[in-house]
Amino acid sequence: MAKETVAAPSPRPAEQVRNVALVGHAAAGKTTLAEALLVATGALNRAGRVEDGTTCLDSEEVEVRQQRSVSLGVATVEHDGHRITLLDTPGSPDFVGELRAGLRAADAALFVVSAVNGVDAGTVQLWEECAAVGMPRAVVITQLDRARADVEETVRLCQTMLGTGVYPVHLVERGPDGSVTGVVNLLQPGAEAPDADRLRSELIEGIIGESEDEALMERYLAGDELVQGDLMNDLETAVARGHFHPVLCAAPLQGIGMDALLYLLVNGFPCPMEHGCPPVTRPDGSPAPGLSCDPEGPLVAEVVKTTTDPYLGRVSLVRVFSGTLRPDTAVHVSGHGMADRGHPDHDVDERIGAVSSPLGATLRPVAACPAGDICAVARLAAAETGDTLSSPEDPRLVPPWDLPTPQLPVAVEAASRADEDRLATALSRLVAEDPTVRLERRPDTGQLLLWCVGEAHAEVLLERLRSRHGVAVNTVPVRVPMVETLAGSARVTGRLVKQSGGHGQYAIVVVEAEPGEPGSGVVFEQRIVGGTVPSQYHGSVEKGIRAQAEKGVNGDRPIVDVRFTLVDGKAHSVDSSDAAFQSAGALAVREAAAAAGTRVLEPWCEVEVAVPGEYVGAVMSDLSGRRARVTGSDADPERDRTTVRAEVPEVELLGYAGALRSVSHGTGSFTRRPMGYEPAPASLTAVPA
Repeated sequence: MAKETVAAPSPRPAEQVRNVALVGHAAAGKTTLAEALLVATGALNRAGRVEDGTTCLDSEEVEVRQQRSVSLGVATVEHDGHRITLLDTPGSPDFVGELRAGLRAADAALFVVSAVNGVDAGTVQLWEECAAVGMPRAVVITQLDRARADVEETVRLCQTMLGTGVYPVHLVERGPDGSVTGVVNLLQPGAEAPDADRLRSELIEGIIGESEDEALMERYLAGDELVQGDLMNDLETAVARGHFHPVLCAAPLQGIGMDALLYLLVNGFPCPMEHGCPPVTRPDGSPAPGLSCDPEGPLVAEVVKTTTDPYLGRVSLVRVFSGTLRPDTAVHVSGHGMADRGHPDHDVDERIGAVSSPLGATLRPVAACPAGDICAVARLAAAETGDTLSSPEDPRLVPPWDLPTPQLPVAVEAASRADEDRLATALSRLVAEDPTVRLERRPDTGQLLLWCVGEAHAEVLLERLRSRHGVAVNTVPVRVPMVETLAGSARVTGRLVKQSGGHGQYAIVVVEAEPGEPGSGVVFEQRIVGGTVPSQYHGSVEKGIRAQAEKGVNGDRPIVDVRFTLVDGKAHSVDSSDAAFQSAGALAVREAAAAAGTRVLEPWCEVEVAVPGEYVGAVMSDLSGRRARVTGSDADPERDRTTVRAEVPEVELLGYAGALRSVSHGTGSFTRRPMGYEPAPASLTAVPA
């Protein structure tokens, strides 16, 4: 029987809106929890299963096949007079762009932690990222009913690894056979469970301490019996301030804890007005007035996700921060600050199509999307992920959120001539959809590189090219460009003397060639005495030298870091020409390479690797196997992060994104920048790159 969906919830005032991102490690149960919440609110008549590929939020073909989320899933439901938008984020570090898009659209983060696997280093790192931007956070422990589930130990790990302010609100209730039968709510008095009185006292004191409610403190100290209703306003205040983190429990497959979780989402989580709006500027960078979550204010919204639908075209998921977005209205689309990722700055006016409330892949039309809400918008042809929508009469710009620089290059080429015609369009759509993707055509190798966050990210992008855009591509080994320089100095003659009945060709140049400073490129000078080479041909000689150096003399390796000095030569009054002296200059380069010999150079990069302190040794060991030179490190004890600085050959970085993820258990990141060329080992120079 097919799942049925209900109509979209009606727009609500911002006080009755909750936007919650589900975050956590892969396989922690985020999508399963979201599915159970959709059923509990009546949005679905039955829950799908990740294993069967039938969940509402994992509808993409690659998600069904891989049985995991690879993109941001969104569903808006209604419960107890409130609109709740759930943003189901991927757990793999490869899809951090989708994760951070979900956090940008949300007003609170609900960390989903498995009672079997507990808290890992990746969860801690993400928790710290949310703390750095003041994102309110709570924890829900799932998979209570699985073998080896240990709820008490998981709560302890949360309190130990996530820092202060973590308080259990629910305890697990078990039957005589040890099976999970429900949850015990510590917000209500009289809970019958081990340590319930102590845990309830700690919870109440934590709520009052963070909310700073003196009246409630006096009641508590006076011995009044506080019930859930007395505590909820203060709990919501404590959560909104970002330093109090309730820990809930749920068994989604049995529906256990769903009502209690929904109650906390509605009554204990902040609304958009409490989380605040991001700063804005004018598109030209000049200051603009700050925003408030006001449906009557100036329109400012942000595209947090872009997809391409075969029937609707481009569909943009939009978070409205100020004003109200209505169907068939004109908007100004601004995209700035992403030029370094292949997203050039742009400003254009467009007219949006329908405005819809998402329920996974199902779009349900709505009359308007007011401030604080999230909607899907059709027919924005130019809008990309991260762009700002505002009024054409008063355009604004929201700065893009922080994203990692993709470090895994994948060389792609069309599988056929027909695919070649469609490849450019398909790649431009991928880049518009995913700001963590960068597209580069390397002039030195001619390869088309798709820069990805990791191997799983690359696999999904290639699958989307095939399934979503109908383009078949082949991946080929990435070529690292080698160059050459002279091994020594030489004085050579480039001689072109040809007679052919009519005008001949005559040009003789004497050139001194020597290695230059690293990074100097090709330097040309002249020390002609007596006009042996007329001045009008000096530029011709230089042009020929540079053209031959760029082409190289061995394969396709350019000549770099060489100084050529024109010291002598001969010209003919009739047979000399610009072309002849260009050819003579090129001959001089080949003669210099033959006389002085050449050395092959490979590109090196300066690299900074950031990892938790416990993985520094593994990172150092891995770098040493990559011919790296470690130049230093900086430790940050407060964040337990260490940054290792090293110089590494570029060829050794081709697969480093995956290797670093492996040795750091998904917690490491790195950046690089070119630093020049150094002699390459013989193993790399046997066959020209």
